Amino acid sequence: MDRNGPTYIVLFAAAVCLVCSAFVSTAAVSLKERQEVNKKLDQQLKVLNVTGIIKEGEAADRATIVAKYEQHITPKVIDLESGQLVPDADPATVDVKKALGDPALSVAMTSPEAKAAQVPRKPKQALIYEVDLDGDKATDLFVLPIFGKGLWSTLWGFLALEKDGNTIKGITYYEHGETPGLGGEVDNPLWKAKWIGRKVYNGDKVAIGVKKGAAGTVAEDPYAVDGLSGATLTSNGVTNMLRLWFGEAGYGPLLKKLRAGGAS
Repeated sequence: MDRNGPTYIVLFAAAVCLVCSAFVSTAAVSLKERQEVNKKLDQQLKVLNVTGIIKEGEAADRATIVAKYEQHITPKVIDLESGQLVPDADPATVDVKKALGDPALSVAMTSPEAKAAQVPRKPKQALIYEVDLDGDKATDLFVLPIFGKGLWSTLWGFLALEKDGNTIKGITYYEHGETPGLGGEVDNPLWKAKWIGRKVYNGDKVAIGVKKGAAGTVAEDPYAVDGLSGATLTSNGVTNMLRLWFGEAGYGPLLKKLRAGGAS
């Protein structure tokens, strides 16, 4: 066969593509388990970050993250409709993203809050995290997963609450595709620090939100946080998801019991 002819060139290119495809596929399959482990570790770190157990930016190796998570964090499964714990459910089996694509594991939402947050379905069961800060076996904080649409992407994150079920301890996002320097400022530690001490509820109404411009101090403006400059739609997205997930369709039933001093 003529090595300079078109047939040889096409066959050679096809062979190279086939070999490369096989290599990439093999690498993807062989690394999948490691990727899943790293993803789980990153989420554990984010839970620890939002509670302040490991400060954001603080160096922490895998062993430290796992040890502190096991020492301080207890994941629990709740029924979102009732806000009750599901004691026989295994937290390791709860996969919210998988549930959202399965009609047997999720339900449709049509409320104005769901439409605003662009969250058409919610899982029937959700993970929450009880946090014991000082090792006395008492729950000091709750970490609650949140998600909703920003400008370009769905933002996935956590919000930590004090045990009164109302006072914010922290907020963080672990996955999103917002514009760096604009909506991506949800990752800015200075902005996240402004959430600490704010209140979610004014009475029974979800009042927390991101306002346009600067908010006052916690004492002056307990239900608002500074808007993200140049990122109005991302700011609105954060507000919308909080109004959804802390309302009746989300963690509202659970948190209402906590604020009333009842058990979950």
